Amino acid sequence: MLGQTPEIPMSQMLRPTLTRLKGSPRIVAMMVLALTSGCATMPTPRNVASAQYQPTQRLEETARAERCLTPQLPAALGALAAEPAEALAAFPDVMGPGDRLRLDVSGDKDVLSHDYVIAANGSLTINGIGAIAAAGRSSGAVSEEVRSRLVAAGLIRDIANNLRLVPTERAGVSVSVEGAVFEPGVIVAGERATDARATTVANPALGDFNNGRSLATAIRAAGGLRPDAALDAVYLVRGDRYARIDLSPVLGGVEGSDGTGGLPVDPQLARGDRIIIPSKGCFQQKLVRPSPVTAPGIRVYMSNLSRPAASNAASAIGRDATSLPYGTRFLQGLIAANCVGGSALNAGRSAVLISRNPVNGHSVVIARKVEALVRDADRDEVDPYLMPGDAIACYDSTAMTFVDAVGVVGSLLGPAVLAKNLKP
Repeated sequence: MLGQTPEIPMSQMLRPTLTRLKGSPRIVAMMVLALTSGCATMPTPRNVASAQYQPTQRLEETARAERCLTPQLPAALGALAAEPAEALAAFPDVMGPGDRLRLDVSGDKDVLSHDYVIAANGSLTINGIGAIAAAGRSSGAVSEEVRSRLVAAGLIRDIANNLRLVPTERAGVSVSVEGAVFEPGVIVAGERATDARATTVANPALGDFNNGRSLATAIRAAGGLRPDAALDAVYLVRGDRYARIDLSPVLGGVEGSDGTGGLPVDPQLARGDRIIIPSKGCFQQKLVRPSPVTAPGIRVYMSNLSRPAASNAASAIGRDATSLPYGTRFLQGLIAANCVGGSALNAGRSAVLISRNPVNGHSVVIARKVEALVRDADRDEVDPYLMPGDAIACYDSTAMTFVDAVGVVGSLLGPAVLAKNLKP
């Protein structure tokens, strides 16, 4: 047909080049090395035996079955007095530094009647009577002391109901969260934004409720419960007493949950409280989901430099792609990284998940064939859950690696062939 170029066999095309290279053993060795390396697949990662954290990670060197343990009472609580969780939850809200109170005295406008704020050292300074220890006490107890001291100083008369001291804004409180959470340490529970505080001050009310000062909110602020946490044995320590709190009702109605449903005991916190969450030593799938005591979302690091995409930007990996709901699995993360699908030549990609065992701190790297996760029926048994701070990386298929190797050989042969042809 007119304009059609006759096909030339590949062997015939390469024969002149190979003939010229017979006297160039170095170039031939480089070509063989490039071709053989191009056919190699991604090496299998090595991990220590104690690195596995989830059964779905399926490390070859770890063949043990996890067994949930009954957590023991933490040693730090042995000398303290135990109280029922309901009794601690019913305890009046205690005051802390930063709390704002309104003092109203009958017949007084601007001398004693003012808004007061508890200082950083926990003291409340009232005009005419000086500082009063307020942190750690209920507003009723502080009100009684203020009244008795004002009467003793002769500033007010001993008349019933002539003084009222009520909180108008409750600030955040510093508490310690320890044990099976992703980010243990000291956190500020109930810290309000600047605009929210400005609105409260501009629109004062008699009384205030800060729902951020609750037990569940503090646990979530510390990264949320890990999947090995003892949900039914959370300890709240206040002063010389403690209470064991069962938070399993938050999972009521969830498949595989042993929760009874309803609302859990969720006491308000005071400054200096300690929250201790023991570990059961096993992975509990029921805890890998958004809830009032787990992380609503996680940040995962992604890298997809495989072809046809040449960079992360071309793979559309941005802030929205790497912010995933808690409970996302590895395969779903690979789809967010644009590592699934594409041409048949590059569909057989490999991918790795880089995670860290939160119990012992050992890092773990899991390698999976992407198409196997898509096609195999047992994918749920080898598809790990993503944890906060995990990383995903995609690798090209063997075919694309071979194509790249051939391209490397071509770049090596070009100057050599040109040099041969330029010789006289």
